[in-house]
Order: sequence, then structure tokens, then C-alpha cells
Amino acid sequence: MLFVSLLASLPALGVQDSSAPVTPPADTSLPDLTPDANGKLSQQQMQRLVKVVTENYRANYKKERDYTYVERDEENRLDGNGQVKSTEAKTFEVMELYGEQVHRLIEKGDKPLSARDAAKEEERIEKLTGKRKNESQEERLKRQGEEEKQRQKNREFVREVADAYDFQLMGSEFLDGRDTWVIAGEPRPGFQPHLKDAEILPKFHGRLWIDKSEMQLAKMDVEAIDTVSFGWVLARIHRGTRLVIEWTRVNGEVWLLRHLSFKFDARVALFKGYNEEDEQTYREYKKFRATARIVGVGVQEK
Repeated sequence: MLFVSLLASLPALGVQDSSAPVTPPADTSLPDLTPDANGKLSQQQMQRLVKVVTENYRANYKKERDYTYVERDEENRLDGNGQVKSTEAKTFEVMELYGEQVHRLIEKGDKPLSARDAAKEEERIEKLTGKRKNESQEERLKRQGEEEKQRQKNREFVREVADAYDFQLMGSEFLDGRDTWVIAGEPRPGFQPHLKDAEILPKFHGRLWIDKSEMQLAKMDVEAIDTVSFGWVLARIHRGTRLVIEWTRVNGEVWLLRHLSFKFDARVALFKGYNEEDEQTYREYKKFRATARIVGVGVQEK
């Protein structure tokens, strides 16, 4: 949904095209994170840190797309008192199909699909496979062009993030057995965005956990501190809406999603309200070889 898409781009660790190198560039050395007397990091320090983490994430991206995995989504709808009134769970097998990530539904309510639903899902995947397989060069170039536009938009957004916040180094914390820096970000007074999408940044604050040894984003916790409005449909996200994302190191070579949760309090077009607590978990990562053979991966490294 829109909320997750926007908040997930707050670190804006855009993606790279397949022709980019898979190893981090030479200038991704450890940045100086020595805070000032008030414990704050300068804008120059944060720009340097964001650049290093971004480059490492882009180098990580191609390896990430070499993995299939299982994703479980649980949606909990809340009543006016914040109590769960209904729960819906779906589980997907996520795979790469002709350069596009595809979700194949395999369970509902933590139970395998009925024979009828499974057949419908297989038919859907087969149609998508046929469409991509028979895609003309013109269609493929158009699709890739749209994807590149979105990547460029994300890269531009990240430059706004370093300017939008006053960052403070809170210290170190072990996360999933790895040593990380914990960095808090509060809206910078007087911030003037260059991109329209960046106008929402002062409405959020949060923390980032950066893995010290690999300079990778290990966790992000973002919360709305004011009402946020989106687009012509007058969608509004209320104060207290929160997103937490965690990544983990897999197979000694790549950082992949482990857990995502969000509390979503919003209203669309002043009529329909949404009050949800949703959770997504990611497991069973397997490396996909060019020969179309799936191989199991080793244990997650701490």
C-alpha cells in the first residue's frame, strides 16, 4: 500500500540496474561518526554515511534478486478501542520471473489453498509467464524505462533525507547478534525540500541501525509525528502511524528482509477509515541459479 511504499523509501536506498558492479565501490570506507559535544552528527557526516550505506545497498541489490523466499502477510483490523476485530493471513512464494518479482499465493489463513484456488493461482502465473516470455523488445524497453525512472526518483529522494533531519548518534546496540550504530533523526527546522515527495519528511522521525562491519542498514523504525496528507484522493495518515523494518545477513553474502511491521491509522477521501496492525515475515531464502535449479542456503550469519 501507499504508506509502506513511501515509508520504506525514507532511507531511499534505491536500486541499481543489472549492469552495475556487484562489489562496493572503493570509496565506501568507514565514515567518521564522531559526534559533537551535544552528541549530534553534522550534516556532512550524515551525507557521507548515507552515501556509503546507499552504495553498499545498491551493490547488495543484484545478489538480493538471486533469491527466492516465502513471505507471510498478516493483516489485523482494529476496532475503535484498538482491539483486533478480524485477522487475515496470506503466504506467498516470491520468485524472479523474466526480471520481475512475482508473488505466488500458496496459503490462506496458514492453510494450503484449496484445489480450485491453487489451480486459479497456477493459471495466473502461467499467463504472466507467457506474457513476459512473448514480450516484444519495445514493450520490454518501455517497462525497463519505467523501472529506471522509479529508481532515479528514489536516488533523488535519498539526497533530501540527509538534509531533512538533525541526526544524533545514540550509541551502539547488538542486533541479531551483530554490532550496530543507532542513529536517531528528528526533523530539521527550516528544511526546504526540492522534491514534492520530500514534503512529508518533517512529519516523521525515527531511528536507523547501521551494521558496523558491513555498513548495511540493519533496521529502521519510523513514526508519524503529525497528520500526513497524500494526493488528490485526500488520503490522510494520522499521528502515531509506525513502520519497523529489519534486515538480516544471509548465506554470508547478502542482506535480506527478515521482518516488517506497521501500525496504520488513516482515512481515505474523508470517508473510509483504516486502523490496522500488519506484519510481514520472510523466510526460507533459497538461491536461484541461472540453470533454474534452486539450491538451499546456509544458516544466517551473525
